[in-house]
Amino acid sequence: MDLHDWPGHELTDAELDVAYNVRAKAGDELFPRHMARYREMSDAAVDGLPGRPGIVYDDASGEALDVWGIENIRGGESTGGESTGGEGGRLRPVFVFVHGGYWRALSRADSAFMARMLDGDGVATVVPDYTLAPEATLEEIVRQVRASIAWVYRNGREYGLDPDRIVVGGSSAGGHLTGMTMVGGWQDALGLPADVVKAAMPFSGLFDLRPLQRVYVNEWLGLDVERAAAMSPELLPAGHRCPAVVTVAEHDGTGFLGQSRRFHRHWGGSAELMVVPGRDHFDVVLDLADPASQVSQALLGLIRSV
Repeated sequence: MDLHDWPGHELTDAELDVAYNVRAKAGDELFPRHMARYREMSDAAVDGLPGRPGIVYDDASGEALDVWGIENIRGGESTGGESTGGEGGRLRPVFVFVHGGYWRALSRADSAFMARMLDGDGVATVVPDYTLAPEATLEEIVRQVRASIAWVYRNGREYGLDPDRIVVGGSSAGGHLTGMTMVGGWQDALGLPADVVKAAMPFSGLFDLRPLQRVYVNEWLGLDVERAAAMSPELLPAGHRCPAVVTVAEHDGTGFLGQSRRFHRHWGGSAELMVVPGRDHFDVVLDLADPASQVSQALLGLIRSV
């Protein structure tokens, strides 16, 4: 494989910036409104919702995660199974959501807007933080996110989470990190089954990072072509090909649209491609707060299938 021969390598740096600079595409007025909605909708979703915020999942980094929608499981219904635990209650399937922000912004506090919707369908939500770039390398960020999956698998029962029904999703950079939990080759070192991630739903993800060497994002990532390839889900062994809904917005950046289409093809028959009409890079994932939305119904369908 020629690491320099990636889709779009013939574009100029200015053309690549247009393809991947979705903040500029949104504009100075709309972008901050989107960011404010992430926090406002997350605050509203978890207000009064039973949960356990601030659990340290990784001793090496000290990073923490929040668990939402875990109370009232005793004797209650869960989606898609009969597992029991949590002092006799039924274990809930769990959606692990990994936030975006081009690996250098946002946090778990901005990223729980789907928790109430999922709780209404008997599903718990886990939202991990990770150390942001450039304080952490991309390799370290990937390690941390994988460690959060290991924490759910090992400790989930204590919180009413079913370790055998883990579904992972994330937006933008979080879509890339979702992809890095879908691929094979990392689970053994953490003592996890190859199919620990039972299904996945990356939103507006980045699955081949080689183009990012030539755009402004590399100011804080510092990637060369070899490291970019090693951190690219599309270029790594797939391992267990879990069911996936590869999701992207109709009005997304052209780079994200192209990458989602290529990753869908790469993942094969276990993947569905969903291009959400009328949405852009930042608001498509916020539809997860609405149980009737196309993306919520797709996510619930994935969860019910595992």
